[in-house]
Amino acid sequence: MNIAYWIVAGLLALFYLYAGTLKVIRGRDRLRPMMAWVDRVPLPAVRALGTVEVLGATGLILPPLTGIAPASAPVAAIGFVLLQTGAVAVHLTGEDHRVALNIGLLTTAAVTAWLATGL
Repeated sequence: MNIAYWIVAGLLALFYLYAGTLKVIRGRDRLRPMMAWVDRVPLPAVRALGTVEVLGATGLILPPLTGIAPASAPVAAIGFVLLQTGAVAVHLTGEDHRVALNIGLLTTAAVTAWLATGL
């Protein structure tokens, strides 16, 4: 189960590290082709969301790796479940109804949370 956690959590962390970094450093015009919802959300909120994603990715990897507060790994994964639940709502209330990626990320985060309980 430990190997499964590292594979799933590592992939999830890489995704969120990438997506979060883009939200923090790129402007609206460069985010819009990938994220149609950025026009409906204030830019400081997009930046804050990116920061939360980067911190969550760190929370999936560093605590189990260092042994310091390993209980925070499932908390980070549950945070991503909640984040994707909100993302699905944002997509469905706007004109962009493509939520397959969000459902996939939600499921992956839920599996990661379950696997993290066995660390």
